[in-house]
Amino acid sequence: MKITKLNLVNFRNYSTLSIKLADEMNIFVGDNAQGKTNILEAITFLSLSKSHRLGVHPDVIMFNKKKAKIKGVVKKDKIISKLEIDLSDKEKKLFINQTEIKKVADYISNLNIIVFSPDDLEIIKGSPSVRRNLLNIQLSQISKVYLNIYNEYNKLLRTRNEYLKVLFQNSIADASYLDIITDKLIEKAIFIYQKRREYIDLINEKIDFYYQSINGESGLFVKYQPNIEFSSYDSEDMRKVLKHYYKKNYKKELNYGMTLVGPHRDDFSFLLCSKDLKLYGSQGQQKTAVLAYKLSEIPIFESFLDTKPVLLLDDIFSELDLKKRNRLLKLIHIGIQSIITTTDLKNINKKYLIDAYIYNVKNGKVERK
Repeated sequence: MKITKLNLVNFRNYSTLSIKLADEMNIFVGDNAQGKTNILEAITFLSLSKSHRLGVHPDVIMFNKKKAKIKGVVKKDKIISKLEIDLSDKEKKLFINQTEIKKVADYISNLNIIVFSPDDLEIIKGSPSVRRNLLNIQLSQISKVYLNIYNEYNKLLRTRNEYLKVLFQNSIADASYLDIITDKLIEKAIFIYQKRREYIDLINEKIDFYYQSINGESGLFVKYQPNIEFSSYDSEDMRKVLKHYYKKNYKKELNYGMTLVGPHRDDFSFLLCSKDLKLYGSQGQQKTAVLAYKLSEIPIFESFLDTKPVLLLDDIFSELDLKKRNRLLKLIHIGIQSIITTTDLKNINKKYLIDAYIYNVKNGKVERK
């Protein structure tokens, strides 16, 4: 999968931008705060219908403008798709080949991406919600079924939490209705648990290879951590465990007015030689571990979707020393489209740059060298 063209109107600091992208390596070079990351953000929007940065979508509309537009041409094998997102302070409209798409679930997966940014250190250092969000974004790209079931789970979760509050306030309310909601919630939860565990297992098939290739040391492993313990991931066994926990926690959930068990409380951790990187890893080890995690997703996408995703690497060279930079470029310079931002190309091995498109970025202006 490749994105061949990108057009922006009133997006961040770009009043207009139109660029063509190489099939493999694209590098945007410029000082900080010139608009390099905005290009990656626009591509993320085009893929996921939202930003990888914090904030709601009106924030991306150029100051004193009411609307913004992102357009991209995506090529998968011989199929070409034209994607478009129109943004205003009131709404967001999605289009594929000029046809408006009403449901986000029908739009996502037309452009598959993997993003690495300096903020991704939060994947290790941050709260469990950061790691759950990462899992949900990537699983949603490779499986519309997952996205739909995850959305259904969240609706049921809200309904169950609201009804727990009703039961707490009204002792004569029908408790059997809660059992109906709980049974439906369990079925969705089982699917989500199973898919997340399968995904983490696939990550572990590759992550240590990528970590060792970049960092020169081995022993990296990702541990999936649901907030309850399953002896197996057989559906019937999981159903019994979940019913037991919901029955056991009934009074506590009434008091709290919320559901205390389920995949909405999942977590996972990065272990290096069995030690938790969040507690014992250096910042360099943590950054490389997250990067190895992201690279491990490439073969997963390829396996499920029969195509490689677009790799977005924001300010990657400042995150790595010289040796690690060139090791990374050796891994990605052939066979996948990469879009990289950096402040300079000092000491980068020129053999990795021969076929790259290199752009200078300054004050919202982009020129190809």
